[in-house]
Amino acid sequence: MKIAIFTDLYLEVAGGIPSSIKAQKASLKALGHQVTVFCPGTTCDDPDVVLIPTSWLKINGAPMGRGPHKIIRFIEQRDDFKKSFDLVHVHYEAEVSLAGMLLARKYKKPLVQTMHGREDMAIGVNVPFGFKTIASSLLNFIHARFIPHRIRIKKDQYLAPTLARAKMWTLMVNHANFADLVLTPSEHFARKLKNYGVKKPLLAVSNGVADSLAERSWQIRKFDGKKPLRIIWNSRASREKRIIPFLQALKLSGIPFKLEVFGGGNHLAKAKRYAKRHNLAKQIKFYGQVPHEKLLEKMQEQHLSATVSYGFDTQGLTLLEAEVTGLPVFFCDPDMAEIVPADSFIMSTGPSPAAMAEALRKLYSTPEQIEAMSKVMLKHRQTALQSVQIKKLLQAYKAIL
Repeated sequence: MKIAIFTDLYLEVAGGIPSSIKAQKASLKALGHQVTVFCPGTTCDDPDVVLIPTSWLKINGAPMGRGPHKIIRFIEQRDDFKKSFDLVHVHYEAEVSLAGMLLARKYKKPLVQTMHGREDMAIGVNVPFGFKTIASSLLNFIHARFIPHRIRIKKDQYLAPTLARAKMWTLMVNHANFADLVLTPSEHFARKLKNYGVKKPLLAVSNGVADSLAERSWQIRKFDGKKPLRIIWNSRASREKRIIPFLQALKLSGIPFKLEVFGGGNHLAKAKRYAKRHNLAKQIKFYGQVPHEKLLEKMQEQHLSATVSYGFDTQGLTLLEAEVTGLPVFFCDPDMAEIVPADSFIMSTGPSPAAMAEALRKLYSTPEQIEAMSKVMLKHRQTALQSVQIKKLLQAYKAIL
């Protein structure tokens, strides 16, 4: 197959979306398929990546495309799109993604859309109070210029308690309904999209971890309850990932711990200040962005991996990598229990620092849980591999072809 991937997030930014696309691309190519990624950026030496017209504007460090129509003209001048591709797979919902959807419709190509996460929560968390409705209204207006908005979501007590969040559900639902097939990284996100009116076929295809990771000899983690609990944070140090509430939970817990933080983000500086102000600098070490290989080396030294985002319906690769490497995980969002095996995780009763602190205290008082959870992770690690998930993706492709 000749597959065109359109994504607004790929180069110059770390995160689950770029990582999942790179893993899919590598697996599809290894199976003999042709994959071309269209994305914004300034430089790239990958011959399978096409840099589209890119704006000087960046959002959270990510370069932005210059607009769907400019992107389409650029691609049509470069390629005979109709002959070059069999299928279009779109990730995300901004300029490049919209261009991919419009090209798929223009040239009558099967269109797959992956919905990666909750844009309503992104607005709710990242946009300052007083501007949330303005921002969501503007995004809706721009999106509706390219994709028809046939469904309007009204405020409710489920997942759209504000006008701003209702508007973002309107954008997500209409975006998904424009595709032939909608993929989600989890069943729980698929259910929520269906609840708000997505009528197109929905299929959960998990992100996958490179098979080579499972070939290593990962040790079962053990903890005696006498030394500090070693915890790794290998998500972005950002507002939506909730690193500050987790640091507050560690402070409240009173347990001996060592935390190593990998990744940048808009709350990294704030997290460093918090650690210094509360005399935690000796217990918390910030590494920033590091090569993936170094991160894997550090994972072997840990007792626990923490990811405490809440309500974003994401499926972090941090959880899947923890599963493959035999590292128990800690989270507070019950939806994440779908991602990893039962009895392999610790979950707090809620997202508050107090609730997380209580869960950490209970874990520290029952240290034998670490070994038991680690054994469960290693037993089930095959399900998280990219080779398993890519079969589902190919079946989806063939179904709409």
